[in-house]
Amino acid sequence: MPEPVAGEPNGTTAAAPEPTARTKTAPTKTAPTKTPTPPTRAAGGVGTPLQERSGGVGSSPTRPDAAAKANGAFDYASDLEFPGMLWGHTLRSPHPRARLVSIDTAAALAMPGVAAVLTAADVPGKRYYGLIEADQPVLAIDEVNYQGEPVAIVAAETLDLARRAAEAVTVEYEELETHWDPEEAVEAGNVFRYQPVRLGDPDAQVPAAVVAREYVVGMQDQAPLGPESGVAVPSGDGGVSLYVATQWVHSDLEQIAPCLSLEPDRIHMAIAGIGGAFGAREDLSVQVHMAMLALATARPVKMMYDRAESFVGHVHRHPARMRYEHAADADGKLLYVKARIVLDGGAYASTTEAVVGNAASLAVGPYEVEHVSVDAWGARTNNPPCGAMRGFGGVQTCFAYESQMDALAEMLGLHPLEFRRRNAVAQGSKLITGQIVDAYDPERAGGPSNPGRPFSPLADMLGRFKDIPVPAVPAARDIVELPGGTGNTTHGEGVRRGVGYGVGLKNVCYSEGFDDYSTARVRLELVDGETVAFVHTAAAEVGQGHWSLQAQIARTELGVDRVELLPNDTKVGSAGSSSASRQSYMTGGAVKAACEAVRELWQGRDLADGPIEATQVFRHRVTKPMDPVTGQGESHVQLALCVHRATVDVDVELGLVKVVDLTCVQDVGKIMNPVALEGQIHGGSAQGLGLAVMEEMITEQGRVRNASFTDYLIPTILDMPPMRLRIVENADPEAPYGLRGAGEPPTLSSTPAIVAAIRDATGLALTHIPVRPEHLTAHLGRQP
Repeated sequence: MPEPVAGEPNGTTAAAPEPTARTKTAPTKTAPTKTPTPPTRAAGGVGTPLQERSGGVGSSPTRPDAAAKANGAFDYASDLEFPGMLWGHTLRSPHPRARLVSIDTAAALAMPGVAAVLTAADVPGKRYYGLIEADQPVLAIDEVNYQGEPVAIVAAETLDLARRAAEAVTVEYEELETHWDPEEAVEAGNVFRYQPVRLGDPDAQVPAAVVAREYVVGMQDQAPLGPESGVAVPSGDGGVSLYVATQWVHSDLEQIAPCLSLEPDRIHMAIAGIGGAFGAREDLSVQVHMAMLALATARPVKMMYDRAESFVGHVHRHPARMRYEHAADADGKLLYVKARIVLDGGAYASTTEAVVGNAASLAVGPYEVEHVSVDAWGARTNNPPCGAMRGFGGVQTCFAYESQMDALAEMLGLHPLEFRRRNAVAQGSKLITGQIVDAYDPERAGGPSNPGRPFSPLADMLGRFKDIPVPAVPAARDIVELPGGTGNTTHGEGVRRGVGYGVGLKNVCYSEGFDDYSTARVRLELVDGETVAFVHTAAAEVGQGHWSLQAQIARTELGVDRVELLPNDTKVGSAGSSSASRQSYMTGGAVKAACEAVRELWQGRDLADGPIEATQVFRHRVTKPMDPVTGQGESHVQLALCVHRATVDVDVELGLVKVVDLTCVQDVGKIMNPVALEGQIHGGSAQGLGLAVMEEMITEQGRVRNASFTDYLIPTILDMPPMRLRIVENADPEAPYGLRGAGEPPTLSSTPAIVAAIRDATGLALTHIPVRPEHLTAHLGRQP
């Protein structure tokens, strides 16, 4: 499996030394009875039967990293060690906003064993970086703009010494007024982006039912179990090699090189073992800092955040304040939607611009409506920076529009599923941006009773819940199955059951004209008489199982059994980020294309005459930016649907919630790996559950109050209920194998479904997530 070290199996190695972390045993090579011949047709096109091959597309081979991760032998970035290695640490601002009066590093530098103390004055090149806008200082220059902003970095012989040296740096601050209210920031014009969407004339409509409510979504943390970490190793010729946990190694390189004042080819980057990501590793963390320290000391430098530092050292999900107004006619058809969406981007830009675009374009969800007025802002404040997190702008608006759909259904006396069915988009429908949901397919029309009617994947998915009964309330239950569990808070008195639904629509891949592509190199050669396919991409394996998928595609397209993956690094072209549910689509497409090129070259050739290699770049169809005035434009590549039904028990006297069951119907286009797919749906649902009832970073005027897993709670195995899944395959003819990105949609729909179930049990409106116990008991006149 790919190791976080330089070099490829052909014997070439980089100048950097290899880490002394645990190594893996090479696979045993056995000679086959014969060399396979190349397949004579494309193996994986939409509508083309796949080859029957063990470990190919559609199967669930054992993950190549599974055993090592299960037995503790897997090397994560935090496990890396190099000879002569120093430890780095960051001094961070205790203030949300302050002027830097002075920095005195003399005491720290005088400590035995301290090798370097660097500030903004020591940055070799460009002093700012950023994913979209280069606005974030490598180290604070004149001011700090959020609590935890890096001010100085230290390298020392031990981590403890580095931390003590950082404490010895004397910084004089002049505290300034903190701007922490995003609404005030919008009013003052302090925004990263404003994106309206205008369609029709909402004010000219005469509705039978109107619901207007305000919603609040708290700041959620990605909470990856592996902290930010990596090692920088000077190459001896003025360059540097970085081994780091990241989601997009080429984007890192583009930002790092100008800051180090080095040409990109002087920096080698390899992806080290990643302990979870969910968007937290899209932005830079340790990369520039450890590279600066390594170049300054001419020794390898390792940096690894502790948990408290991790909470302030990466971006978070944007908290949101939203006001929605939905109107419908007497037949239950939506007439108009008005929405005001304010996302708090925090101190620096990160991906806020793109998140605002997603929030605006997906503000109504997968429903037909002809009259829309949406205004979405990304506010600049002195709160912690916010950026990418699973769901990327769609999670916040999904909670609001699904809550509105439930409220309207109740007002009109309709079942929540029926109201959604009446308004569901179909093939040929347009989103509020004018984008066509799908190409009309006459073969999927409504049948003899509805000839010519467009097929609605969403209506079909909603109908599948009829055959999946809601769990019955047992006559007697063990106390651990009740809200409060072993806390012995109840024996069933005051416990009410509720059922709720949530529908999510998520874009897949990057949007709005972004040049989104992925590169793959595939080499086929004989090794000890056996045909082996070597696959080389820079795609980050963040736990989603992409290593398995690349091998599955190679086996399917080339008809070989043995596939070896080369290190994910910058020796091959960019694969883009492991985010936006895009890697199966994009890097999967690139690997497929490279394999097809190799297969074509293979025709009439004997591998005994030498290896066959091809590199291919895969791009999806062209997208367009949203119009800055109307919001119109086909801005998305692909759309994915997921529907959840949640069953909950609520202790209405104590405000405690137990999620009893989650049933999920999701359209994935094509099942590539059944086990990995189920894991993605389970994981996305778990994060949605966390946002619904427990996860929130608490900030008070810019200061984080719960930066630990003691005070920031995430779901455990005891919080997750049994899940029942129904997987739908509506192939996308534009995508490799017809697949649809599957990792993010469950995060959208699970949250509103759980909150809807809590509403059903309590009768309360519940417009804030996470739902806290006091939200459920305040009407009783007491706190829990």
